[in-house]
Formats: sequence, C-alpha cells, structure tokens
Amino acid sequence: MYQPLIALLQAGYYAEPHAARYDAATMGMFVLIIVIGVIGFLVQARLQSVFRKYSKVQFPGGLTGAEVAEKMLRDNNIHNVKVTHVSGQLTDHFNPQTMTVNLSDAVYSSTSVAAAAVAAHECGHAVQHAQGYAPLVLRSQLVPVVQFASSAATWVIILGLIILATTQNEVLCWIGVGLIAMSALFSIVTLPVEYNASARALEWLQASRTIQGVQLSQAREALSWAARTYLVAALSAIASVLYYVFLILGRRND
Repeated sequence: MYQPLIALLQAGYYAEPHAARYDAATMGMFVLIIVIGVIGFLVQARLQSVFRKYSKVQFPGGLTGAEVAEKMLRDNNIHNVKVTHVSGQLTDHFNPQTMTVNLSDAVYSSTSVAAAAVAAHECGHAVQHAQGYAPLVLRSQLVPVVQFASSAATWVIILGLIILATTQNEVLCWIGVGLIAMSALFSIVTLPVEYNASARALEWLQASRTIQGVQLSQAREALSWAARTYLVAALSAIASVLYYVFLILGRRND
C-alpha cells in the first residue's frame, strides 16, 4: 500500500549511476505484491459472488440473521452481548468494547444460509471473547499500536528514503519497516481468530440443527471464502515487509 506514495523518491534514487538497478530479491517481492493484490481482488470478488448466491437460499428454520445470533449467544450462556444492526454490505463485526454483534443490512433481517453463517461467525468472536481466546486478546491489544503504526509508517518510510539517499543512514528506514511489520503481525494474528470463529460457527450450526445437510456445506463454503480474504491480506502484509527489507539491504551494496 506504500509503494505509490514513494515511487518518485525511489525513481530518483535508482537513477544514480551506482544504483541503477533493482536488487533481484527486491524486484521479486515487488512483483509478488502485485500478484497477491490481483489474487486478493479475485478472492474478494468470489466472496461477494458466493454471498449473493447463498443470500438467495432460504433454510427451513426461518430464523433471521439477528435471531440466529441471539440463539447462538444464549446457547453459549452469553447474556451481556447485544445484537445490533449496522448499515453497509459485509460490514458485520463483533465489537468487544461495546459488547455488540453488529450485523449488516443483508444479514440482520435475512433468513438466508449466508446470513445465518455470517451471524454465527460474528457470534463466534463473542464466544472467543467470553472464553478469553488468546489470539483474540492479543489482537485487541495490538489495535492501538497498529492504528499508530499505520498512520506513521508512510511518512517515516518517505523521510527514511530521503536520508538513506543522502547520508546512507538506515536507522529511520528500519524504524519504518518495524512500523509496517506491526501491521503484518496484526494480519497474522487475525488468521487464527477468523478461522477459529468460523469453526465455532459451523460447529454450533450443526450441533443446534440450525442448518443441516447441503445448506451446512453452503455455509461452510461462504465462510471459507471469507477466511481466504484474511489469508491474502496476511500474505500481502508479509510481502510488503520483505520488499522494504530487501530494498534497504540492497542499498548497502551500492
């Protein structure tokens, strides 16, 4: 995400005779970032397609997404979490600060398989919170750190590249890489949180007989594609960190 903002700086830096080419590893990571970006777009498009498809499939229970969420919370003895409605598409989330499961327009009042799957997934996060699930606790602790790192990283990297080009001092660049690495760490920690929430959702949907048979498989497919978006995001974040690491190391040899 940082490449467009510093492309001009890099172009000027590499124009110098003694640094006229990209390091092979740096170029490889840059290409990888682009490839992952394309894959991410395709995965997101597929997720939306699957969600639209299963939003049209009704399940016999006839419960809305909100009712599914409320039932799962009750079955897990969670009585301090409120199910609320939020606007937008695929904006569903669990907020541990307000203790709310927030369901989007297409989920809250829908009686579809997709709505039930998403509602149960978000309640899976509420169950994680109630049980002190370690990766969720860690992710929550990282939120303020990542918010600061995300806002500061771009400017630190830009200033670091200027200093590196004029003085060969790498310190500020490495600080910038560290800030970007915090976002990558957050993405990595998010993976078990999301996969575990989906596993809890599917286990409850089956055990409670809320969804069965073919429709359970459809719910599993929808949640699987949702989880893949987080996997792609994590790979992209890791590739971005490696890109800047190789970029800085490559300058040492010039």
